[in-house]
Amino acid sequence: DERESVQKKTFQKWVNSHLVRVSSRIGDLYVDLRDGKMLLKLLEVLSGERLPRPTKGKMRIHCLENVDKALQFLREQRVHLENMGSHDIVDGNPRLSLGLIWTIILRFQVTTLTI
Repeated sequence: DERESVQKKTFQKWVNSHLVRVSSRIGDLYVDLRDGKMLLKLLEVLSGERLPRPTKGKMRIHCLENVDKALQFLREQRVHLENMGSHDIVDGNPRLSLGLIWTIILRFQVTTLTI
């Protein structure tokens, strides 16, 4: 649907505006978040903290581990991740991938603006 397409494009631009600091970018929000590596990189850039190194490898289990590391970091930041598991992101679930990025925007963008 059109709204989802606009959100995807907008969130992708937002992610890339931060990843540019570490000379990285994503081409497709749903595809490029799946292995968890860009997600970990994005959270490092936004938080200024060192996150666990991503697990090397392209197998599903490696992707799940990496996304899980990112979600665990968000939980430690007291970010509420209701009904979202690493498998949702690895499977490229559009609604939950958009929801995750929106949650990250709220936590790291909006919080900094209101403080």
